[in-house]
Amino acid sequence: MSTSPTISFIGAGNMASAIIGGMLDSGYKAGNIWVSAPDDGHLQSIRKKFGVSVTTDNRYCAQQADMVVLAVKPQVMADVCRDIAPVVQNTRPLMVSIAAGLTAETLDEWLAGGLPLVRVMPNTPSLVGKGAAGLFANAQVKDAQKKMVESVFESIGSALWVEDENLLHAVTALSGSGPAYFFLMLEALEDVAVDAGIEAVTARELAIQTMAGAAEMAARSEHDPGQLKRNVMSPGGTTEQAINTFEEGGLRDLVRKAYGAAFKRSEEMASELAGKQ
Repeated sequence: MSTSPTISFIGAGNMASAIIGGMLDSGYKAGNIWVSAPDDGHLQSIRKKFGVSVTTDNRYCAQQADMVVLAVKPQVMADVCRDIAPVVQNTRPLMVSIAAGLTAETLDEWLAGGLPLVRVMPNTPSLVGKGAAGLFANAQVKDAQKKMVESVFESIGSALWVEDENLLHAVTALSGSGPAYFFLMLEALEDVAVDAGIEAVTARELAIQTMAGAAEMAARSEHDPGQLKRNVMSPGGTTEQAINTFEEGGLRDLVRKAYGAAFKRSEEMASELAGKQ
């Protein structure tokens, strides 16, 4: 990263740790990172691992920052935001939320209004530097602030903007929940391979490497997934038989239904969270 504004993390869970680790690997200065959480023991382990500054005082943590990352659970977000609101209203940092389901409007209200705010929907592969994050900025966010957020989340994968906040529900159903879809396929492939006589360890390694290789080919290729699929298929061959079976079994319709269920649940959770606090 070319610049090093001070970034404070309110919350020190797995995702915050993944982001901090990615930032440091990308050359970000540990001296420009603050972290707060209620458990001082956990904070000290974070300090020793990353060399960042830590405190149990959320207000003090927020006060240091050009950018504040809200990395607490949605259920406690209201209390956290209302607590730090007097500080951030004075210092006017960029606020970034990685909590699912909480709208920019709701967060803005809890923070007493008018702050630049970005919502980010990261996913669990961020923990291994292969994340896919959807980002939405409210009207107060400046271009330089958008670039700052991009650089942070590109350090743990890819970061892509959406213009309409409602599209974050679609992002949630795709990349947010998506890793579990692929884990399900891995699980199913491993099970049937074991049934066919392959040892479980071998079946898992083959399935994982096949999925990783296919993903890498898709990322590098100029062809769309449909063409890549056809490139594997030979007329009357094994792949064609398998793909025909998937198609005849309604795989595409099942994916559409599953995606729709995740999308709907994301909308419901947003309404529930806003109504409870």
